[in-house]
Amino acid sequence: MLRELIAKDIYVFTSELYAQVTASAILTPAGAIVIDTLPFPVETREIINFIERRHGLAVRYLINTHYHADHTYGASLFDTAQVVSHRLTRDLLDGPGRAGLEAVQETSRELASVRIRLPDLLFDGEPLLLELGGVRLTLSHAPGHSPDCITCYIEDEAILFAGDAVMPLPFFADGSWQDTVDTLETLRAQRFEAIVQGHGEVILRGEVQERIEEDLYYLRTLRERVERIVEQGDGPDALRKIALESCGKSPIALNGIVQQLHATNAEALYWALIDGRASGGEG
Repeated sequence: MLRELIAKDIYVFTSELYAQVTASAILTPAGAIVIDTLPFPVETREIINFIERRHGLAVRYLINTHYHADHTYGASLFDTAQVVSHRLTRDLLDGPGRAGLEAVQETSRELASVRIRLPDLLFDGEPLLLELGGVRLTLSHAPGHSPDCITCYIEDEAILFAGDAVMPLPFFADGSWQDTVDTLETLRAQRFEAIVQGHGEVILRGEVQERIEEDLYYLRTLRERVERIVEQGDGPDALRKIALESCGKSPIALNGIVQQLHATNAEALYWALIDGRASGGEG
C-alpha cells in the first residue's frame, strides 16, 4: 500500500494489490473520517493501524462512495465507526453485494474473513453535511459509474474525493452513460485544488479541467462510434474496431486495465442503444 499526504492531515492510500484503488483519511482532533477502504483486509488494516497507532485517533466515520467490492470489503474492520452512504448503497450492498461476496469467497482465501457491513447513516436527495473536529465535508449524489455513487468535498481545502465518479477512464457499465456525462458536466463547472480518484493518481489543480474535458470527449466520441455501428446494423464484434486511443485516452493507465474497461463500456453502450431502439426510445 502506498501513502501520500495531499494536504494538512489528509492522506490518500493506494492499493498495490488491485487496480490502484484509493482510500482516504481525514485526521481531526475529534477523530478520523475514512473515505472508502481497500480491497484486501491486509491493506485496510494498514490504514487502521496508521490512524489508531501512529496518530492515536479513533475512526468516527467511514464513508462508502458506492457499493462496489473493491471500495467496501474493508468496512467490517471498522468496528466502532459509523458507516455513511447514499441510501442506494445500502440496498445494493444488501443484494448484489452479498451475492458477489459469496461467489468470490469460493475461490479467494484472502477474502475469507470479509463480511458485508451495511451503512447506518444514509442520505438521499439533498447533500449531507458531516462535521467533525472543525472539518466540514459535503456528500453529494454523483451517479453514472453506478447508480449510488457519491462525492465528498472539503470546501476549506477545495479537495474532492470523487470515488469512481472520476477514474483514469470513465466506466459506466454498472451505471449510465448519460448520468456519467451529467456528473462530469457538474464537476466541470466547479474549481478544485485536487480530485482524489477512485483509482490511480490524485489529479492536481492544474490538471483538473483538462482531465474532465478529456473524459467528456472520451464519452461522447465513444457514443458517436457505437451509434454508427448500431445504425449500420453491425453486430457487437464491430466494437473491437473502436480503439481506446481514437477516443482520446491512453491504453496504459492502471497498468493497462483501461483496455478492458473500454471494451466493457462499448459493449454496454451497444446493448443499451439496441434496447432503446427496440423499445422506441433513444438508448
